[in-house]
Amino acid sequence: MLCDVLTTDIRGQFILLGTGTSVGVPSLGCPCEVCTSTDPRDKRTRCAALVGLPEGNLLIDTPPDLRQQLLRERVGIVHAVLFTHEHADHIFGLDDLRLFPFYLDSPVPLYCEERVEERIRRSFDYAFHGEEPTHHGAVPQLEFRRIGLAPFNVLGARITPVRLLHGPKFEVLGFRVGNVAYCTDVKAIPAESMALLAGLNVLVLDALRIRPHITHLSLDESIEIARQLRPKRTIFTHIAHDLGHERTNATLPAGMELGYDGLRVPLT
Repeated sequence: MLCDVLTTDIRGQFILLGTGTSVGVPSLGCPCEVCTSTDPRDKRTRCAALVGLPEGNLLIDTPPDLRQQLLRERVGIVHAVLFTHEHADHIFGLDDLRLFPFYLDSPVPLYCEERVEERIRRSFDYAFHGEEPTHHGAVPQLEFRRIGLAPFNVLGARITPVRLLHGPKFEVLGFRVGNVAYCTDVKAIPAESMALLAGLNVLVLDALRIRPHITHLSLDESIEIARQLRPKRTIFTHIAHDLGHERTNATLPAGMELGYDGLRVPLT
């Protein structure tokens, strides 16, 4: 590393950086009970997670709220990034990675599927045009590393990709790290993927709202999947303003809860 970095040691922890839907909570202009709530657990930025691995910090997705999320958690460096998929609420904070190559003395590795790489290259074309930058740090220094469904190693840990369906025609990835799995933006989980999610200590799972949605699990659908998988603990994420934290948690089965921004669980 080229310089000292002010950062909190998060090794052995899985942190939910953001737990909100694509528009966040509170939603712009909304006067509902949850959007006007004073409970800090009802303030939900866009979905992302941070994993403290033996050799560094692994970020899952780069939402538009990334900078404030990392500042809130006092984490000053990311060593690598995984992407679940290429929707705007999961990639449009990518430029916030610009500082990290100064600390790493190398580009930030981005682990993603081909479709995600193509979208990032189009959306952030200024980072890949090949022209000499005006100065060091003018554009993010990034290095793509293509992944599929085969497990792979990063930062001293084994990562297992899990195929998920984000609606009837759109595939995304979830990830299992040890006995913790992260599955956001889900409408259905194929049978072969359910098998990969057996024996979990912690399942982080999409649960958008009460009413059914074409591309996300409803709360009841998520509860049913959790009952089938039987993890020791289920934490719901990608939550809309329909679900107030305290009120909803009071109705959930034992071992299930709404997540909130900043929630940390052991990576075991």
